[in-house]
Amino acid sequence: QVHLVESGGELVQAGGSLRLSCTASGRTLSNYGMGWFRQAPGKEREFVGAVSKNGAGRYYTDSVKGRFTISRDNAKNTMYLQMNSLNSEDTALYYCAASLTVLPGRRVLDYDYWGQGTQVTVSS
Repeated sequence: QVHLVESGGELVQAGGSLRLSCTASGRTLSNYGMGWFRQAPGKEREFVGAVSKNGAGRYYTDSVKGRFTISRDNAKNTMYLQMNSLNSEDTALYYCAASLTVLPGRRVLDYDYWGQGTQVTVSS
């Protein structure tokens, strides 16, 4: 079983950038396709993007395309989410998740393990 811990969330001004990290322990990260989700207060958990086990494949939800980039360093057991041009609609608790599939889907049910989340707040 893999244990995931997110970090890097903080308060940032609109237009700014942040990089979130997701560090795995217990199992090697390369065993898992990975994803990022977010959840704003009063809303359902929303898919942000996913990356394949070897990092070659990745895709994003439309609202973050061109602004967010997912990467991973399997040697460091860490996945990243680089977020640029942040706006108030990006304010949410951000979660990383691991899936046993090579390139996981957009649904919460596609993922087997979850971190506890890191808060991103964008001030306008």
